[in-house]
Amino acid sequence: SYVVESLTDEIEKKAFEYIGRIDDMGGMLVAIEKGYVQKHIQDAAYEYQRSVETKDAIVVGVNKFQVEEDRGEMNLLTVDSSVGERQIAKLKELRESRDNIAVKNTLDDIEKAAGDDSQNLMPHIMNAVRNYATEGEICGVLRNVFGEYTENIVL
Repeated sequence: SYVVESLTDEIEKKAFEYIGRIDDMGGMLVAIEKGYVQKHIQDAAYEYQRSVETKDAIVVGVNKFQVEEDRGEMNLLTVDSSVGERQIAKLKELRESRDNIAVKNTLDDIEKAAGDDSQNLMPHIMNAVRNYATEGEICGVLRNVFGEYTENIVL
């Protein structure tokens, strides 16, 4: 229908304008580093929450048509501490039974490949997984090479 097509065209126009502003800044990475994207997300979230609280936006079950019996106590999932203890024991057993020299070699391969922009990391990561390297060990190597992302706080 004409109405749907018109609304779609308007959304497309606004999207291309937004992408154009990001391109004018130097691309998405620059926009993220400047806090531009985060600011827009924060502003949109604030406006939406405000519209829900003022009932300009209706959310069934939140600010309209609420059912009283739904307001009772929530049944929260509780996990027995023995689950964690069993996982720690399994991890210890894995580290004792695997070929730790092979694991070290595959982690070293990941580190070398991560330092080379022309390398695809996935085959190296898959090789490490096949040798029973843990997710934490693999991520630790990648953190050593690339560092950790810290988001700029935008006020």
